[in-house]
Amino acid sequence: MRVLLYFEDANGIKNSGIGRARSHQIRALKSAGIDFSEDPKDGPFDVAHINTLWAKSHRLLRSCHQKGIPVIVHGHSTYEDFRHSFRCWKLVEPTFDRQIRYMYSRADYMITPTPYSRDLILSYGFSPKVVAISNGIDCQEYQENKTAQQAFRQKFALQENEPFVMGVGFPFERKGILDFIEVAKHFPEVKFFWFGHLARILTQEKILRAIRHKPANVILPGYVKGELIHGAYQSATCLFFPSYEETEGIVVLEALASRCPLLVRDIGVYHPWLKDGVNAHFGKNNEDFIQTISYWLKHGEDQAILEAGYQVALDRSLDRIGKQLKTAYEDAITLYHEKR
Repeated sequence: MRVLLYFEDANGIKNSGIGRARSHQIRALKSAGIDFSEDPKDGPFDVAHINTLWAKSHRLLRSCHQKGIPVIVHGHSTYEDFRHSFRCWKLVEPTFDRQIRYMYSRADYMITPTPYSRDLILSYGFSPKVVAISNGIDCQEYQENKTAQQAFRQKFALQENEPFVMGVGFPFERKGILDFIEVAKHFPEVKFFWFGHLARILTQEKILRAIRHKPANVILPGYVKGELIHGAYQSATCLFFPSYEETEGIVVLEALASRCPLLVRDIGVYHPWLKDGVNAHFGKNNEDFIQTISYWLKHGEDQAILEAGYQVALDRSLDRIGKQLKTAYEDAITLYHEKR
């Protein structure tokens, strides 16, 4: 079996969630011994796995069908998670919706990260079979690293045991950055770091206004990677991720793999794989978030909850994801040829 793994504009998306998914898929396929290429000219292929929605992806889908190659479309995006993102999202939404309809309605098979996003896509009424396979996580990459922790604290002038709260993602309203800033106001002595960057021209005015008036304890370092972000996860009081809509949330898996206390909004995507008070903590509003962070600042997290969260990450390790992708590819090929 030879697979075409396709991400349009791979360099442009490298710092996004889809960019992280690309890195994970490549490692997962290698771990499963799957023969693949990212170059459409490097055929022949038994199946194409397309992860993007734009014009070149449309043309590739059509080309594959003309050649009798089954196409798997990866459902990274939903109508719901596009909303309340960048500036003028309402103007772009009709185009985005058409892109989703074009790719999802013409796919022979679909993969999406969670049961929640699978159910959303099924509700759209498209015909392909849809299976849920996590984006996965390399747990070894997030093993305890004292050097990384020290490097992070030195970089941001934090004392050895000084608590801090972190958030990660594009500064979208949907990601909950406005709530992150509001909650930070209740802890003026604690630093709140939001890691992520979006060009000013794409950032909503309400976000720019909130950033201009943010309290001094909210720090926006931009996009951070490598040892610095690993050191942050491993020494933070918690990852506070108050997103309103996700298809999975790779940053959530990164926190779990780092044994970092995790506080998320109680939304559908986390059910049933996360459980409040068992392997993570949920909050419905800012009052809940403030209460949980206050508790952690005084008492820390229960080690049993951290270990249960780490097990969630282990269950989504890239070697396991590779095997699941291989099964999905074989299933897609079989179904395609049965229909023909």
